[in-house]
Amino acid sequence: MNGLTGAYVPGHSLLHRLPAGAKLLGLAASCTALLLLRSPVAPAVAAALVALLFVVSGVGAAAAWAQLRPIRWFAAGLFAMQVLFVDLPTAVSSTARVVLTVALAGLVTLTTRTSVMMACLERCLSPARWVGLDPFRLSLLLSLTIRSVAVIAGLAVRVREAQRARGVEWSMRAFAVPLVVSALRHADALGEALSARGLDD
Repeated sequence: MNGLTGAYVPGHSLLHRLPAGAKLLGLAASCTALLLLRSPVAPAVAAALVALLFVVSGVGAAAAWAQLRPIRWFAAGLFAMQVLFVDLPTAVSSTARVVLTVALAGLVTLTTRTSVMMACLERCLSPARWVGLDPFRLSLLLSLTIRSVAVIAGLAVRVREAQRARGVEWSMRAFAVPLVVSALRHADALGEALSARGLDD
């Protein structure tokens, strides 16, 4: 099942060895702290801590950048909008919260095997059996949904690069059509992979 994601980076760091449940709780606590901290120096301190966590994890700069690259233009747009409607410190703080939250979520993904994450989610969702739902299928659905965001972002990057090579960078049609076709092809391949594992009903 790990092949469906491709995001995990093997390693033996402390973060790799932590249980998936502890990492998810830490992620929730960190994101809550990012929202609650109002100090003007909080974003800088948080950014330094997140960078330290990436160094400790040993996942590498390329893997770390791959987590943030898909949202770079969104972050730039968010910062520009915030500057227009509020003050500069608030714009920096708000944008930093979004970027750091994505970075922390990416770090959890990079240091946790999908099978381990799914097992953890399945345990957390086990009460769903009381209302007739299958925890395994729910955890699989969540995992595929999260993974699909990264897949579509990667497809969009490749389509944009192809647009630049063809000299039609500003054509919305040249962007939307290949992206939709690629997404449908990925959905077909994913469906076949799930069917091969007996998950077609």
